[in-house]
Formats: sequence, C-alpha cells, structure tokens
Amino acid sequence: MKLLLLTTLLAIILYADVKREVLELFQNKDYKEACTIGFNNFAKYSKDEEFVSLYGFSCLNIDYVDRLSVPITTLKLTSESRANAAYFSIILMQKRLLYHALLDNYDISSLNLPTTDYVLSKVFDFYTKQGKHEPREFYIFEDEDDKNLKYKLYILKDGKIDKMIIEEFYNSISTKKHIYW
Repeated sequence: MKLLLLTTLLAIILYADVKREVLELFQNKDYKEACTIGFNNFAKYSKDEEFVSLYGFSCLNIDYVDRLSVPITTLKLTSESRANAAYFSIILMQKRLLYHALLDNYDISSLNLPTTDYVLSKVFDFYTKQGKHEPREFYIFEDEDDKNLKYKLYILKDGKIDKMIIEEFYNSISTKKHIYW
C-alpha cells in the first residue's frame, strides 16, 4: 500500500514539474523548448486542457503551426479551451489556404474567414483583399496600423518542399522571418 501511495505521489510531483516547467519556459519566452517539452509529453497530459493550450501557444509563437492540429482536436471541455481550439484552427486553415493559393494559383479571394492578430492571419487578409489576380513572384503588404511595418510574402523553392515565407520589415529593415510549409 505504501508503495502505491509513494508511486502516486511521485507521479503527481512529476506531472506538476512538467506543467510548471512548460509554464516557466513560456513565461520566459523560451517557446521552442516549451513546445518541444509539450510535444514530448502530450500523450501523458492530453486531457489537461491548460497544458494542451500552453503547448499550442508555445508552438504558435515559434511558427510551428502544423503542431496545432493535435491540440485543436483535444480542446473541447471548457469555453476557453474551445476558443483556443477555434483560434488555432483559423490560423492553421489560413496557412493551408494561403500555401495552396501561392503554389497552385488557387483563388481564395472570395473567402471571408475570421481573423486573428497572428502575422499569418494579417498576411492572409491582405492577400485575399487583392481579389483575383495574376500570380507574382512576391507580394508586399503595408500594415494598416503602422505604415513603417511591411510584410513580404513569397515562396522559396527548395529541392524537397517549397516553403512559404513571410518577412516582416520595419523602416525597410528585416526584423523577422516566418517560414511555413
């Protein structure tokens, strides 16, 4: 009986440590490590929606958008969890549709999806507002709230898989590059 109690207590402590570690990493903006630990421990904690949401937001902050598909399917028990799942779903869908439009010349101009503050959503909105158009090598979009902020959207051809790139420029200086495939 004591062994069972000790094992249970140890499991609770280890669980709390993993969740606490992911939270601390997230708070310290070490999103890559938080995403990795969340990914590696997802099966154990898939029923803990706080953990799953934290894992999802960690991955989102480092542009690991494809890792959102699993949290989307598990976040369903609370209003906040469902809102997080919807938020992740919008971003993942926008990524897939924009990638499809750029590579396959698929017209997405008639789509009217919800938007988010995530950079991919902003660029998706800018792209769809152009309406139907001839494909270009790259697109430059000016932020509506900050005229010094611009986004460059293009496809980087690679031998293995083509990548969709969004570069952020502030006063013509590249500040961040987002890479999706």
